[in-house]
Amino acid sequence: MSEIPAKATESEDPSDGARAKAAGERAAYDTQDSRAPRASRHTQDSGPTRTPGPTQASRTPQDAHVDAATSGFLADEVRPGDPVWQSSPPGSIYDYIKVASFSIGPDGLVDQWSLRAEQLFGIPAERAVGMDPIEAFIDPDLRERGQRKMAEILDGREWTGVVPFRMPDGAGGGASRSSEAESGGGRGRDGLAEVYVMPTRTEDGEKAAVCIVVDVRTLRRMETDLAASQSIFGQSPFGFVLIDPELKVRRVNHRFASLFGGAPDDHRGRGVHDYLPRAEADRVAATLRRVLESGDSITDMHVTGFLPGSDERRHWSINLYRVHSGSGRPIGIAWLGTDITARRAAAREAAAARRNLALLNEAGARIGNSLDLETTARELLDVVVPGFCDLATVDLYQGLLAGDETPPGLADGSAELRRVAFASAVSDAPFVGGGVPVAVGAVHHYPFNSPCADALRTARPRHVPGEEGGLVQSTLAVPMVAHDTVVGLAQFARTKGSEPFGERDRDLAVELAARAAVCIDNARLYRREHERALILQRSLLPPGDPVASGLDIACRYLPGNASSDRPSEVGGDWFDVIELPGHRTALVVGDVMGRGLRAAVAMGELRSAVRTLALLDLEPAEVLSALDEIARGLGAPGGVQQATRAARRPREADLSEVYLATCVYAVYDSVTRRCTFANAGHLPPVLVEPGEAALMLDVPPGMPLGVGGEPFEEVEVELPEGALLALYTDGLVESRDHPLDEGLQAFVGALTDPTRPLEDVCDHVLNTLDSHHGEDDIALLMARVQGLPAGSVGDWTLPREPRSVGRAREYARGQLLSWDLEPLVDTTELLVSELVTNALRYGEGEIRLRVLLDRTLVCEVWDSGLVQPRRRRARDTDEGGRGLQLVGLLSAAWGSRRTPRGKTVWFELPLPDGENGLTDPAEALLSLF
Repeated sequence: MSEIPAKATESEDPSDGARAKAAGERAAYDTQDSRAPRASRHTQDSGPTRTPGPTQASRTPQDAHVDAATSGFLADEVRPGDPVWQSSPPGSIYDYIKVASFSIGPDGLVDQWSLRAEQLFGIPAERAVGMDPIEAFIDPDLRERGQRKMAEILDGREWTGVVPFRMPDGAGGGASRSSEAESGGGRGRDGLAEVYVMPTRTEDGEKAAVCIVVDVRTLRRMETDLAASQSIFGQSPFGFVLIDPELKVRRVNHRFASLFGGAPDDHRGRGVHDYLPRAEADRVAATLRRVLESGDSITDMHVTGFLPGSDERRHWSINLYRVHSGSGRPIGIAWLGTDITARRAAAREAAAARRNLALLNEAGARIGNSLDLETTARELLDVVVPGFCDLATVDLYQGLLAGDETPPGLADGSAELRRVAFASAVSDAPFVGGGVPVAVGAVHHYPFNSPCADALRTARPRHVPGEEGGLVQSTLAVPMVAHDTVVGLAQFARTKGSEPFGERDRDLAVELAARAAVCIDNARLYRREHERALILQRSLLPPGDPVASGLDIACRYLPGNASSDRPSEVGGDWFDVIELPGHRTALVVGDVMGRGLRAAVAMGELRSAVRTLALLDLEPAEVLSALDEIARGLGAPGGVQQATRAARRPREADLSEVYLATCVYAVYDSVTRRCTFANAGHLPPVLVEPGEAALMLDVPPGMPLGVGGEPFEEVEVELPEGALLALYTDGLVESRDHPLDEGLQAFVGALTDPTRPLEDVCDHVLNTLDSHHGEDDIALLMARVQGLPAGSVGDWTLPREPRSVGRAREYARGQLLSWDLEPLVDTTELLVSELVTNALRYGEGEIRLRVLLDRTLVCEVWDSGLVQPRRRRARDTDEGGRGLQLVGLLSAAWGSRRTPRGKTVWFELPLPDGENGLTDPAEALLSLF
């Protein structure tokens, strides 16, 4: 290790001047340290304040910076004429600089060792006294040069320099610990010291020396601290203030001075009341006192004030902490301030934006949950009051509520509106916006030149100032525009004392009104579609109370959500009662899967198809098979044939175009009281026999209509007199809250008394079951069996011989006379003769004649032939071919149907007291020619 170059000077007069100077300094030193006993050779050293330090000529510019940065404003307390050693009281710069002293005797060994030396080197006086400093502290490579320097010093030469030293073994604390901490432990026992050696003489006149030692590393650290301090006061972009214990400004940096005017020195001695308003200054002064007393720092304290010459309110974020001297004594408070005015404004803008976004998010979640116009309007007001305004109203065009089509484009503002919603956070009175108050539900219109009418006419919001002396400060009249169509007007008002509407509020109001307008327009379109679908659906159901031969009929149809506040789309449920020839009746209940107008139209097509197929007098299984083909054709562009062809090859079906339906079809014969059922995936019928519990009939369910590929089975059941038959859809027995099995058991349990009137039974079922019919349509068809009495039926078997024609006329005449139907005798004889003659000529097997009396008179001729009679138009020259034409002219209706053993040809005549008059047979015969 090499020695750092040092400066050595020779005393001008080693024998006189230097000696006198040294003696004077020693005398002063001895005077200050007279309390230390000489026998111990240990100096009670309090530092350079009592021991002469380096000469003034040897002080460097760094020394001045250190004094300025550490002593601070305390340097101002030095008074001219005071002794130099009294200008540094405790808490001075020497609390920061590690300065020690020791003396060397004539023998070159340590003879005095101060407490500061003990703290710096970590060696107690008992061990240090008598040590050779060169051998103890100097690196072995430098000891020879050190011995030469020591000899020169003892010869009377002063010497100043920076010396590397190492701690002897066994030394601890002091510089060794600080050096070890600074170097990270790598060379913890090495140090660097600035040494000032002054020649002295002992009492005996022998040459000695006094050494002043300063820790260089501490000086370098202070130099760094001084540079940092200068950067704070000269370069920092933040305002920095030093405040003394009297709460007076001692020093400010350039940034603070540039804000409040003047040079930094002009602010010395001022207080916080010179910068802040009184109330704010009192609060800050109290905080400063608390920081000074407790030592607790304050971070991000917001202070409000004004800059000189400006009326703009400024905001600062202040950090306060107590400043201590090197000895730990509080010497003031540091104030670090940042202007946060722009940040506060940005924070307010961000808070307003977040509030608006939250309001829009709430609007998106709460508006439009209902497909009802009035409910949607109320949902808008629930969002904006009181979060956005104090009072609000919604007006919708009267024609819109009535279901009229609103033409596209802008409204003229003069049409009638209805007040559909009102909300207030301050009162329950109607909205006061000028003119006569309008109550909720009232129909009104705005004057043509009014701001509201202008907003409706131009589709732009208008600001309406409040009236003098009124409650409202201002109002925003915002048109509700959906798909370029004005559907109404929303008004948002704030009362006096509230924040006035700004541009951001205006944009938010337009967005809220637009969202509500779209939901209202959707509700309007849905209401229109719902009403049309409901009209279509009801038009396709049987009008009035159906009437059937041998059956007492009662029915109920409830569309989905008919009594709910949230109406949904109509479904595809339907029922039908179809009269068949021979006083038979077809009972039909079905359900098209899906909802809305599409399902209603599909239901209408299937119902029409069922009625058409029923008139063909097909068997129930054949009717369902034909319906299945029709249902598959509904979703195919080419109709039934295209669907049939597509069924024979793999296809990628579009599920949105697939029509599926369930249906149960039953044919009841009032003469035999037998009922034939066929089921296509529908719920089973329920039968209640007199005196018995209700039970579900075991009818094979089959596949739903539209699936195809599977035949349908038939089940024939004989119904006892007075029995109750119930057909229904799943809306009656199934809901989201109750599974199907529970609903079926509840339905069966509700049919406890079949003897009650059917209307009462239907009402009892609907009131007893928790049907939740708002979720789905409900169709319920109930029939009580009342078979034809035996006296109303005439049945004869005739052999295949010509005499059977006359015998058939005799049987018919006698039966009608017994029923007091003499006006029908001639017509009946003529028509029976024609049908029996055809059976003899074109049929096979025995002939059966049956005459039935109920609401009409029906005559049937049965035979075993499979060939159906075909009506044709006879030419004028033809002798035959006019029999069926005659039947068609004289009867109300006629036809033929296949039976398991042949066919049946029938005709029907109204009773004499019926609404339809009888046709004169003579006129009918003449009309054939």
